[in-house]
This record gives sequence, C-alpha cells and structure tokens, in this order.
Amino acid sequence: MKREKIFTGSPWESTVGYCRAIKIGDKIEIAGTTAMKDGKVVGVGSSYDQTKFIIERIKEALAELGADLSDVVRTRMFVTDISKWEEIGQAHGEFFHAVQPVSTMVEVKSLIHPQLLIEIEAEAIIDNKIC
Repeated sequence: MKREKIFTGSPWESTVGYCRAIKIGDKIEIAGTTAMKDGKVVGVGSSYDQTKFIIERIKEALAELGADLSDVVRTRMFVTDISKWEEIGQAHGEFFHAVQPVSTMVEVKSLIHPQLLIEIEAEAIIDNKIC
C-alpha cells in the first residue's frame, strides 16, 4: 500500500527518524503532538490552552491527508499532571463531543520540554461515520 507522509520540517524528524503523520490505505496515524510552535511552547502553564492548540494541529494534519476530526477513532493523551484532567477533558470534549473516539489519558513524569503539559496522539479512519 502507498504511504503518504507529512513532515513539519522539525530537525527531530530526520534525527529521530519519524514523520508528523502517515496515511496507509484508509488509516491515518498522527504522531505525538505537543504545543510547540516555531520552537516555543504555546499556552505556557495552561493544560486547557495546550490541549486546544494540539487538537488544532492534529486537525490540520488530518486535513492534509484528506480527513477531519470526525474521522478520529482514538486519542491518547500523555499529561504531566493528571489532576488537570478536567480542563484537558473539557478542551478535548469541545472538539470531540459528537465524535466520541476511544481515548486514553495517562500521567507521565515529563515531556521533551519542561513547559509542555500534554502530548496527544491520534488515529483516524477515513470515511468513518459517526454513530
């Protein structure tokens, strides 16, 4: 099957050997996405703002591959402070209330930058219909 890949131009992509998103057949996988833009953290100190920014970035990657948020079937959220689950959940729900993908949220010790509070992965299947 053909692989369509999206890259951000981040120096980490070539060093680590990964891409931002990949589409194989009707399945799309979005790599762990953080609230970084132009080397700076967006929404410093706010799990809610970082979550919203991340989901917007995921939405953009999906669009580049011919999909949208309604095609998402799973999200995985890695958070540095699980006590912030409600504000993270609120932001997630603003995008996925009607879609209701399966979702996982786990607390991790840290992310790649100390000001990052959340990282999200997503999986989508094109032409997935909302129940």
